Amino acid sequence: MQDEYRTVARAGTHETEVNRSRFLCALAPAATEQEAQDFVAAIRKEHADATHNCYAYVIGADAAVQKASDDGEPGGTAGVPMLQMLLRRDMRYVVAVVTRYYGGVKLGAGGLIRAYGGAVGEALDTLGTITRRRFRLATVTVDHQRAGKVQNDLRSTGREVRDVRYGEAVTIEIGLPDADVDAFRAWLADATAGSAGFELGGEAYGDAGSGR
Repeated sequence: MQDEYRTVARAGTHETEVNRSRFLCALAPAATEQEAQDFVAAIRKEHADATHNCYAYVIGADAAVQKASDDGEPGGTAGVPMLQMLLRRDMRYVVAVVTRYYGGVKLGAGGLIRAYGGAVGEALDTLGTITRRRFRLATVTVDHQRAGKVQNDLRSTGREVRDVRYGEAVTIEIGLPDADVDAFRAWLADATAGSAGFELGGEAYGDAGSGR
């Protein structure tokens, strides 16, 4: 698994104009290829009168799924530069659709490549990106008397508390970077006089902050 990847912070649209042609780049996070395709279909429906609706998407933290379409533009001048821009920015789980309304001036192959790739880059800059980092899921089990203090300590040290369940004991689910597991285990034993249970689970991704 990749240690981290970046994705778009939110769905949105950014418009640019090149030689009287309008380029509208719609970006959205997409958890699956189906979500990406649904987004493309929705944009094409919304802009059915446009000259072209070209798209690119990257799914998977390791970029396992990569698709691009020129939608009638000369081969390799639209979808591929859009895809290359997403990959150059380390974007994953993201879909981009660039809608072009032709303005009467031909741009040529180089102009198209710059316009489509640039529309995606500008949209990423405008909407912002977030980094998602891999972590281990872990379960902490403590008695009711210690649970409140342990939860407060977890939050005050910046640990991500994902879930808390109350039963005979209190079960707290957290996310931990791999490198922190041993230190956390030692801290927990110290904080609870060795009475807490600790179990490592699978791996997942969580937000690690935003950037532009």
